[in-house]
Amino acid sequence: MSERQPTDIKSAATILKLLGDPTRLTMMKLLQSHDCCVCEFVAIFNRSQPAISQHIRKLKDVGLVKEERRGQWIFYSIRQDYEEIAFVLDLLDQLADQQALVTDLEAQGLRISCT
Repeated sequence: MSERQPTDIKSAATILKLLGDPTRLTMMKLLQSHDCCVCEFVAIFNRSQPAISQHIRKLKDVGLVKEERRGQWIFYSIRQDYEEIAFVLDLLDQLADQQALVTDLEAQGLRISCT
């Protein structure tokens, strides 16, 4: 197994700037353990669908997030093959768990489950 190369300053600055937004940072923390749909993020953040889609687009544009169609829904997840994934996951590991947001979503009957 090869040793992980350190993240260069420019890449780190790009990632930190992107994740400097609390909504995107929370999205990434949620995506660390759950695939999510836009409508779930709309409910969690109480924001409009276009606003949530803008945040997702920014995460997708740098390659942090990928999408997968499941039936009528498009689910988002972290791209595990992202070049600086170790740096991102190390950062996310330092954050408080956001499971309560998913639990609240489930309690409201708004969690989408594709099986």
